[in-house]
Amino acid sequence: MAATKNLCAQIGLDLHQKISEAREQSGLTTAQYITNLLTEYFEMKENGGNEIMTNEKTRTMAFQIGETLFQRIKAHLERETARTGHKLTQKEFVLGLIEDALDEAEREAREIEEKENAERSA
Repeated sequence: MAATKNLCAQIGLDLHQKISEAREQSGLTTAQYITNLLTEYFEMKENGGNEIMTNEKTRTMAFQIGETLFQRIKAHLERETARTGHKLTQKEFVLGLIEDALDEAEREAREIEEKENAERSA
C-alpha cells in the first residue's frame, strides 16, 4: 500500500454538503472520494484543462490508423504545441475535429430544414 499523509482544509458548509452527498452516492469513503477528485483534477490539468468534470458518462472510441497518418498527426501536434506554447494532445485534437465536423453537419441540416419549411409555407 502506498504511503499516505493527512490533508485537512476548512471549506464552506454548502460545498461540504455537496461533497458529502456526492460521496454518499458513490459509496466511497471520504478519503477514497477526495483522492479520486484530486486525481481527476490533476489529470485534467495535465491534459490541457479541456476535460469537463461532470457526471456525464463517457464512452470510448478506439480505431487504428496507418503509420503515415499517425506521423502526420504527431508532427501537427508538435507544431501546434510549439506555436501556442500549450501541449495539444491527441485527444484534444481528435475531439476538436469531431466537434467541428458535427457542428458543421448540424448547421447544414438546420439550413436544409429551414429551406424545406420555407418552400412548404410558400
